[in-house]
Amino acid sequence: MLGYRDSDRTLSLKIVVSGGFGVGKTTLVGSVSEIPPLRTEEALTEVGIGTDNVTGIAQKSTTTVAMDFGRITLRSGHEVQLPHDVQVLMFGTPGQDRFWFMWDDLAKGAVGAVVLADTRRLADCFAAIEFFENRQLPFLVALNQFPGARPRSEQKVRDALGVSSSVPIVFCDARVKASSRDVLTALISHALRRAQLVPSA
Repeated sequence: MLGYRDSDRTLSLKIVVSGGFGVGKTTLVGSVSEIPPLRTEEALTEVGIGTDNVTGIAQKSTTTVAMDFGRITLRSGHEVQLPHDVQVLMFGTPGQDRFWFMWDDLAKGAVGAVVLADTRRLADCFAAIEFFENRQLPFLVALNQFPGARPRSEQKVRDALGVSSSVPIVFCDARVKASSRDVLTALISHALRRAQLVPSA
């Protein structure tokens, strides 16, 4: 979704925040949103036993069942290389396999996507990468820095995920507003370059 608000010529862009179960999507949207984020979290129950894979995230007690939504404004000339401010509308996808049917609707009209990943469970983001590659939607991989996670170089992650050099890989802490903002800024720049709306660096 790309459009302008007539009142101040702010460019409005829709992005998707995706990735596996428990990688920090809700946290990222909430940390950076300038409005109270919309969340559709429900408590994990016995119904999900055997269906939801909680390996490595046994402490997780809630799950997104529809989407997360947040909004942030990036300032022209400072955060984005465009003549207008950019209002980013963030839509976070549910991570469990049983809710993947919702991804198509959430991705409609998006200019790009963040694939959030946990380096301890990289395989969990394969589905998101394949989804966006198949739809030719620009995306980047953001490595959420969980406490105790073994450091991995960008090249090792790129090799493990099988993504080309044209896909940006960034490191972040989804709990920190500035870090999450940097991820969004990197994605918007990447997506707009792909759309040839801004020159290459």
